[in-house]
Amino acid sequence: MSQALDAQHAGRRRHPRGLATLAMTEMWERFSLCGMVAILVHFLSASASHGGMGLAEGTSEAVEGVYLAMIALLALPGGWIADRLLGARRAVLWGGLVIMAGHLSLAAPGRAFVWPGLALIAVGTGLLKANISTMVGRLYARDDDQRRDAGYALFYMGINVGAVLAPLVVGYLGEEVNWHLGFGAAAVGMAFGLAQYVIGGRKVPALRDEPVDRLTPAERRKLVRGGAYGLTGAGALFGTLILLHACSIDNVTFLLTVLAVAVPAGYIFSMLRSPKITAAERIRFKGYIWLFVAAALFWAVYVQIGNELNLFAAQKTDLSLFGWRMPASWTQSLPYLFVILLAPLFASFWVRRGRRMSTPLKFAVALILAGISFVVMSAASSIASGGVRVSLMWLVGVYVIQVTGEMCLSPVGLSVTTKLAPKAYANQMMGVWLLAMASGQAIGGQLPRLAHSVMSQSVNFLWQGGLLVVAGATMMLFTRHLRQQMGENPLAAGAATPTRAA
Repeated sequence: MSQALDAQHAGRRRHPRGLATLAMTEMWERFSLCGMVAILVHFLSASASHGGMGLAEGTSEAVEGVYLAMIALLALPGGWIADRLLGARRAVLWGGLVIMAGHLSLAAPGRAFVWPGLALIAVGTGLLKANISTMVGRLYARDDDQRRDAGYALFYMGINVGAVLAPLVVGYLGEEVNWHLGFGAAAVGMAFGLAQYVIGGRKVPALRDEPVDRLTPAERRKLVRGGAYGLTGAGALFGTLILLHACSIDNVTFLLTVLAVAVPAGYIFSMLRSPKITAAERIRFKGYIWLFVAAALFWAVYVQIGNELNLFAAQKTDLSLFGWRMPASWTQSLPYLFVILLAPLFASFWVRRGRRMSTPLKFAVALILAGISFVVMSAASSIASGGVRVSLMWLVGVYVIQVTGEMCLSPVGLSVTTKLAPKAYANQMMGVWLLAMASGQAIGGQLPRLAHSVMSQSVNFLWQGGLLVVAGATMMLFTRHLRQQMGENPLAAGAATPTRAA
């Protein structure tokens, strides 16, 4: 009997077999996406003679910001498709296949394959990303909180490992050899992830599932009609833009930015008006809206790591190492590396001291840190305005400050989102959190383009940084009020393990 109990206890200490399969799948998916994103803005802005698309820098930055926003936005229908049509396991498989097809499209020479490739990757990521995290939770028993938390920590570590390695491989091939070869390497990475997902999944019964609420025949017919109406409306809109000679990349990215802001606003408004929410839940949710807006402001600055700061690295930063100039896209590995290094420190800090800080205060600190990082960037840009390439340590310092801010906002936001979720929207609130990221990323993609025509880069950094510092300071003043509105005890404020929301 004693040996049986010991064996059972040891089994509960070990992680489920499927965790390695899911973690490796997500690692390769992040490798493919983060590698592609690391070179995307460089490829779009490079001249045709250098194999690029020849777009204006502001347009290239807007494309990248809106593109990341659409990935976050598509996670919502991705989760719905798994719940009602495919099941999570098949949704992840199909998502990975669509992602790989998108990277292969980008790898094909010719401008005609670029936009279909980006669209495929966005759709596939919406399917995969929305469901693979859910599958991790299903590997554990409902009452096994400690192992589940540890499992998610290992899972997210895989995300960051893939994100650190991706720019080093894809970035080098893309910048130094050929852009399309870099995109092809991202496709190979996704192929590795799919292969081990299929092979490993066969041995794990927990990874075989069906839709939790399969559509009825009547619902399927309604879905087909709604989809037809939606496609017709979208076709009419773009047809009108074409007839008016207004279907430019700038106009399309602007429309998608409006969509990324309007969808969250409409969704939140409908939740506030819903009769399914109690009076007490409505008060707490109004407090959450403040956090939502703060998160959107934070991501509007943070997303510029991949566009404005990425171009700054290429054009105004000294990247020489012992006489060799490293690819600018390699700097995109640094934020993920700092997440890996800082996450254990913050995990310990939140356990020991973090409970003394309320959630609104943590968000305020995150905003102030993000603002300070852009004030530092303003100084670096001012120095570089005279044609001098600044030291890489400027970017290193900025990334450390921003990642520290992310540690105060991202994991805490995930935790408070689940705590403040109205009962009727418990399964949808994580999607609401992703909408904050989508809004911020879309706006952050537009800011450099709008600023380039009316101000210098250093002034652009400075006003954005100043805005976030003021927003963070204002939030600090209202911390007590928000804490009461959210019904939060400061000694029980969300102390979550920091992980990058990639």
